[in-house]
Amino acid sequence: MRAIGIVLAGGNSYRMKELSQKRAVCAMPIAGSYRSIDFALSNMTNSNIQKVAVLTQYNAGSLNEHLNSSKWWNFGRKQGGLFVFTPTVTAENNFWYRGTADAIAQNLAFLKDSHEPYVVITSGDCVYKLDYNKVLEYHIEKKADITVVCKDMPAGVNVERFGTVRMNEEARIEEFEEKPVVAKSNTISCGIYVIRRRQLIEMIEKSIEEDRFDFVKDILIRYKNMKRIYGYKMNTYWSNIATTEDYFKTNMDFLKKDIRDYFFKEYPDIYSKVDDLPPAKYNYGSKVSNSLVSSGCIVNGEVENSVIFKKAYIGNNCVIKNSIILNDVYIGDNTHIENCIVESHGTLRANSNLVGENGIKIVIENNDRYVI
Repeated sequence: MRAIGIVLAGGNSYRMKELSQKRAVCAMPIAGSYRSIDFALSNMTNSNIQKVAVLTQYNAGSLNEHLNSSKWWNFGRKQGGLFVFTPTVTAENNFWYRGTADAIAQNLAFLKDSHEPYVVITSGDCVYKLDYNKVLEYHIEKKADITVVCKDMPAGVNVERFGTVRMNEEARIEEFEEKPVVAKSNTISCGIYVIRRRQLIEMIEKSIEEDRFDFVKDILIRYKNMKRIYGYKMNTYWSNIATTEDYFKTNMDFLKKDIRDYFFKEYPDIYSKVDDLPPAKYNYGSKVSNSLVSSGCIVNGEVENSVIFKKAYIGNNCVIKNSIILNDVYIGDNTHIENCIVESHGTLRANSNLVGENGIKIVIENNDRYVI
């Protein structure tokens, strides 16, 4: 493909509450065996984008460890590759990334040293499948300066926390509001953009000269009447995990057969870093229904409508319903968990009773599992 990729993975969301204290949002576990950023990287390699930059910043340890080898997404090649950039102190700059535009500006050499004519920019905290080639073809056909991937949200969804757009009959964006108080449209921006590389360099340089650091507010919204900005509508599954509620719902969506088959049985595939773990073990007396149980797990109790991530241990007579158990959690005997997200590496003592009665409850336990 005649494009390079940029994945914006440096942000933090306070709406993720305690879940983002240990990791970047882009490193949040999804569907038992994946991370959020896997979907953006898989879309890149499936679209034959061979050179991709990931811009990280907040709580990047877990994310950097996940990205320590590019082979899982087929970026280990002579031409191109996977590049991970974190804020760096230089003679000219000692700032952290002050916004999405500033993150690109601080790594502008990546764009200037490339030769591909186009750039695909996407966030790393969304779950979706998309062929960026189709977006690029649309971009060229419309003779657009910038193409924004959009989606019509169903009635009842709170679109005020997204960027909303309004397009004319030719799909040219006439209005773009970032997190409006009152939304005038139910069409949102998915945070995916296609732009010519040289034009991006020019706009970023001008933006930074004027101390403007946000890509949406200081480029898209500012230039909407000066540049030809078009919307490309996607009509397949898309979810953003910027809140605990959305994170919970996204994982629960994978319990639906049609969504699970769409991501994991239909071409193209979603790729992730592979751990060498044994298959899940279901001991005598265990009972599992409508759940995802990952490799390395040992199940003794009852699991219903839940997602169990890698290396979890579920003790005797446990009941887990409508919950998410993250990686390497030890759950003691006779424990009842319902409507919860249990943070990774936690140890729940026997006879615990954890129920989210007013929404989803986040459970963080750091008890030493070897204490008698």
